[in-house]
Amino acid sequence: MMAIFILFSCEITDGKAKVAKDVIDGLDEKNKTVILRVIEGDLMELYKSFVITLHVDTKGENTLVTWTFEYEKQSDDVEDPNTFMDFAIKVTKDIETHHLK
Repeated sequence: MMAIFILFSCEITDGKAKVAKDVIDGLDEKNKTVILRVIEGDLMELYKSFVITLHVDTKGENTLVTWTFEYEKQSDDVEDPNTFMDFAIKVTKDIETHHLK
């Protein structure tokens, strides 16, 4: 049985601090995949559900990181989470920069 961990994360989007409480729904070390489900926080004010899948694929010295967001909006007026996607790209690039040093 896999243990479930609660994570608290804080990010800055649109100049505002945002907080999310996530549960690890899946962890596959062999396939380098983590699935996080947001259960509380700012995102839940906009979305009925929000699941993040992070997959890392390594081929030789090259590494490809794929972020997948599955979400259901609270209403049709809610925008797609583009700011959150931009944040994921920034985090990935920052990690890459760190590892290239």
